[in-house]
Amino acid sequence: MKKILLLMLFSINAIITFSQTITIVDKSTYLPIETVILTSENPAASASTNLKGEVDITNFKSAESISVEALGYKSVIVTYIDLIVLTSFQLESQNLKLDEVIVSATRWRQNSGNVPQKVTSISRKDIALQNPQTAADLLSVSGKVYVQKSQQGGGSPMIRGFATNRLLYSVDGVRINTAIFRAGNIQNVINLDPFSIQNTEVFFGPGSVMYGSDAIGGVMSFQTITPDFSIDGKKLVKGNVAGRFSSANKEKTGHADMSFGWKKFALTTSASYWDFDNLRQGKNGPSEYLKNYYVQRINTDVQEEDVVIIQEDSLLQIPSGYTQLNLMQKVRFAPNDKWDFQYGFHYSETSDYGRYDRHLRKRNGTARYGEWSYGPQKWMMNNLSITNKGSGKLYDQMSIRLAQQKFDESRIDRNLNNVNRNTQSEEVLAYSINADFLKVKGKSSWNYGVEYVLNDVTSTGLLTDISDNISEEGPSRYPQAKWQTMAAFINNNYKFSNKANLQAGLRYTQITLDAEFTTKFLPLPFTEANINNGALTGSLGLVYRPSPSWVLSSNLGTAFRSPNVDDLGKTFDSAPGTLTIPNADLKSEYAYSFDLGIAKVINDKIKIDLSAYYTILENALVRRNFSLNGSDSIEYDGETVRVQAIQNAAVANVYGIQAGIEIMLMKHLSLSSDYNIQIGEEELDDASTSPSRHAAPAFGTTRLNFSKKKLTLQVNAQYQAEKSFADLPEEEKAKTEIYAVDVNGDPFAPSWVTLNFKGMYNISKNLSATAGVENITDERYRPYSSGISAAGLNFVVGLNARF
Repeated sequence: MKKILLLMLFSINAIITFSQTITIVDKSTYLPIETVILTSENPAASASTNLKGEVDITNFKSAESISVEALGYKSVIVTYIDLIVLTSFQLESQNLKLDEVIVSATRWRQNSGNVPQKVTSISRKDIALQNPQTAADLLSVSGKVYVQKSQQGGGSPMIRGFATNRLLYSVDGVRINTAIFRAGNIQNVINLDPFSIQNTEVFFGPGSVMYGSDAIGGVMSFQTITPDFSIDGKKLVKGNVAGRFSSANKEKTGHADMSFGWKKFALTTSASYWDFDNLRQGKNGPSEYLKNYYVQRINTDVQEEDVVIIQEDSLLQIPSGYTQLNLMQKVRFAPNDKWDFQYGFHYSETSDYGRYDRHLRKRNGTARYGEWSYGPQKWMMNNLSITNKGSGKLYDQMSIRLAQQKFDESRIDRNLNNVNRNTQSEEVLAYSINADFLKVKGKSSWNYGVEYVLNDVTSTGLLTDISDNISEEGPSRYPQAKWQTMAAFINNNYKFSNKANLQAGLRYTQITLDAEFTTKFLPLPFTEANINNGALTGSLGLVYRPSPSWVLSSNLGTAFRSPNVDDLGKTFDSAPGTLTIPNADLKSEYAYSFDLGIAKVINDKIKIDLSAYYTILENALVRRNFSLNGSDSIEYDGETVRVQAIQNAAVANVYGIQAGIEIMLMKHLSLSSDYNIQIGEEELDDASTSPSRHAAPAFGTTRLNFSKKKLTLQVNAQYQAEKSFADLPEEEKAKTEIYAVDVNGDPFAPSWVTLNFKGMYNISKNLSATAGVENITDERYRPYSSGISAAGLNFVVGLNARF
């Protein structure tokens, strides 16, 4: 009997010692499931399955509660002992879920059911079906983010009535907002490569406790492909090759990524290239959106001059074409199960591309500009991440991120038949260090950490006489400046029971800005400006689950945004007849926000998700009329312009509702819809109010989905409500060139609806094809505040090979 017991104990020990790898498969097809996420709180651990559905569970040793989550599958809770006796583990498919694993809320993997704020994820599966051309288009896939465009090479998200520098972007845990992120629409999100993004999360509402300045309206967190280690001891090799063509802009896109994995070392290489021609808009819509001319500089019999050429096809938006290259290299090393080192290199570069909305402007009845384009937009990031898993007194997990980024932007403009070309170039060197810690103790999960960020801004101006190519110094857009932030935060999630948990957090941030100005081109009354201010932000939220099919949540949070170099020091012709100039007397703006959410699954057939929010923004930084040396107007670029500046001149209120519904009509057929209402008001100089510029009209997406075995089909409608002249913000009313005209001759943004079809077929295990018809009715429409119309009837085809 003793020998039998000893043999049993030896066998169990052998299983525990050697069976550290399991394969997770679909219960009905027995096929492996990629990107299944396993998490536990005690010990604090997380892991995900590879392409073969394999996962190493070594770090979960002794765990009594392991959450196993995958998109489209029922979540299960198991113990470590449950898993180690298995070679494979089955998951049952499920389309309606209240929870998912997210990282954006605390920068650590956790269940969304513990987060009081609303978070939505966009998976690689969603991206594969929708085939977005850019990362800006990728965000639109959610149906919850509104995207504005001033040119084809762009995309400025609007979330809960806020946009641009009041939203924060994060790539692999690193902040990519810079000190020159402006209040006007920005296109920096196109730096990212949709093909290399593993998961995208949008965190709605204030995120300043975790992310600091700028995270007022929300946080967009992008996680790129992570190299996988080999689990079975053999070299792991996998990759993707993809190609796509779109008819509306004659898009030609190619992508390839390759990954190699060994037991302790892995690497991933990714490259993508896009070639977009001029974008063709739809046939049916407002005639005001048509521009039937473009400017070309040609040699005539007399001299070289700008010639306004009448287009044969007025639906083409010229100039709007551009090209883009993205490269990524990642290297990962794990000497043991306690340490994980990851290095990532990212590079993105566009060609020159026309700012289309500026080419709509006229002067004296003809085109105003001979040139107006953005120069190559470049972004480079080096990112080193060091993760340690321990069980000490201070932390269970530690993550240190060191990052260096370089941003290059430029603007090139020249008035029609003027030989003087103005080029303004900006370079931002950004350095950051983040140290984040996670400690689980009893019912509490503690996140805490510190952050330091430095932005070094160099701005130059160049005036070139294109008749002889002689250049001289010109006015720069910004001063030479350094922007720094130092912060510390702590966040606690306390689990009262399986039904309720409370989350609370605090962050203190100190920000400094030192800028040096020149008075050579603009007679400023100062030559330097300095900001040194601090901000305390906090959040308090409650999640209550009366039953597995109900989730109720509420959150009270604060956020702030400290003036950056763009706010304090920009010189820019923001609208016809106006000039924005520097203002050295600025303070931080501060937001107070309240969220209330409810989600319910009914009979495993219907899911309803509803969120309401209200945000008050005090000391709001807005562009208002100003004076320079006692005068409200000056001569600039050959005309008399009204002086304006960014000022703490307003209180803004934004409130709204986000509603979603999913219905399982039958086994393979489902219907889903997202609808968003946001209303914003801001105070004007005379104490009256105006609609907020970045509060988009009501918008949404409705989808009919069919999925069976190898085939996925979707018909969807995207729509936007009208923004009447009375509802246009005051500053938008002056931009008559980008809007349609109502019966009274006033500008407005008409409502629109597009019908779209998407399909994906898995030809084999390693080969899939996608096809789509977008804007089937060929509508000519322009999203609110956009300076370029969206694509007309567009045929999209793509092919993806995996190995």
